[in-house]
Amino acid sequence: MKLFGLFDKSESRSSPREVGHADLQKALLDGSVTIVDVREPHEFAAGHIPSAINLPLSRFHPDQLPAGKPPVLICQAGARSARALDQALAAGASEVRHYPGGMSGWRANGGEIVR
Repeated sequence: MKLFGLFDKSESRSSPREVGHADLQKALLDGSVTIVDVREPHEFAAGHIPSAINLPLSRFHPDQLPAGKPPVLICQAGARSARALDQALAAGASEVRHYPGGMSGWRANGGEIVR
């Protein structure tokens, strides 16, 4: 099964609501997702994924999620993005996912960072 027609189940992950590293890199390269970073502004300013938008969990509301491309939520280690995902799903957002490795996992896997 592919999520949004973008993400391949061949990459190991624990939940269909999670996006693995290789799948996320591919989706970013083809511009088919929007990265929503739910860390606080000072964390975002210290380094984030190129083209990511910042919607801090402390002020997060699912209505703020951008339309157009499926959003993938990210935080520092995966806990905040999982909470934001739960809020979005409860509000009826069906095409939202999260990257459970967070920015720590993104960096560890060689993901690009901008400041």
